[in-house]
Amino acid sequence: MDLSALRMFHFLHPLWLLAVPPFWVLAAWLGRRAGGDGAWSGVIDAALLPALRLQAGKGTRSPWWLLALAWTLAALALAGMTWQRAPSAAYRAPIDWILVLDLSPSMAAADVPPDRAARARYAIADFLNAAKDERVALVVFAGEAHTVAPLTTDVATIRALLPPLVPSIMPESGDQLGPALNEASRLMRTVASRRAQVVVFTDGVSDPANALRAAQRLRQQGALVNVIGVGTTSGAPLPDAQGGFVQDAQGRSVLSRLAVDQLEHIAAAGGGYYTPVSEAGALVARLQALSASPASGQQINTHQHVNAWQNGGIWLLPPLLLVVPLLARRGWL
Repeated sequence: MDLSALRMFHFLHPLWLLAVPPFWVLAAWLGRRAGGDGAWSGVIDAALLPALRLQAGKGTRSPWWLLALAWTLAALALAGMTWQRAPSAAYRAPIDWILVLDLSPSMAAADVPPDRAARARYAIADFLNAAKDERVALVVFAGEAHTVAPLTTDVATIRALLPPLVPSIMPESGDQLGPALNEASRLMRTVASRRAQVVVFTDGVSDPANALRAAQRLRQQGALVNVIGVGTTSGAPLPDAQGGFVQDAQGRSVLSRLAVDQLEHIAAAGGGYYTPVSEAGALVARLQALSASPASGQQINTHQHVNAWQNGGIWLLPPLLLVVPLLARRGWL
């Protein structure tokens, strides 16, 4: 260690040093007490006391100094002595992805094979495959919103939860996006997230005004709302619960069409992009590029480093491990 290192020597957690003097005083007192006759000299005649001892001589003394040494090494290690800095990559919290899936009855339409819900799940799987440092959450909605998975880096679990997500599992019918966006906002607040990309997979909603307001609130909170339109403008017959199709008063099948204009307005209110499901890969690439772009102010820049003090207390662990087994000798303590 050169002189410059000595000048920089200090402790990261110096309060641990306060534990050393009291223990040395205690060890000295216990050592003196164990080294003499203790309290027995007050009740047993001095001439008989040596004959009553199990062992005589220095072997009866307990190594309290060794215990004090072990405690000192442990306290110094916890105090974190340091004398040099180590560069580390600058870090930021990753951008959160909150995926919102529409499971209203219209998502069972088959204008995009095999059906809209399945096609949306395939697109969600693409987002999960692309997630690296991002935390991902999954919310589904119909008449009400339900969180399938909160923000987590465990995308494998979310991927395993995807196959059962079909419109028939929802406990209530409807197509309310507003509550789902409010749920996304709640998930952000739960983890104190200040930046997020909300991606909505839907064919249209029945509460556009409420959805617009919720998207604007998310934007103010630091999130961008993107919408992926699932379906076609020509539409497809709307399936019913009996396996047929919903019919109007004239007996004609009711068509469910993709509400492009409505969804574009919601995306614009949320500051994000509208993308048809056939181009979902482009949105995945766009969000990845946004995470890596220096202009976004939300990236991990591996070219920028910070110098942090390197904790040298770890070097005291080997001698500590050598001393501690000696304390386990029979009759020492």
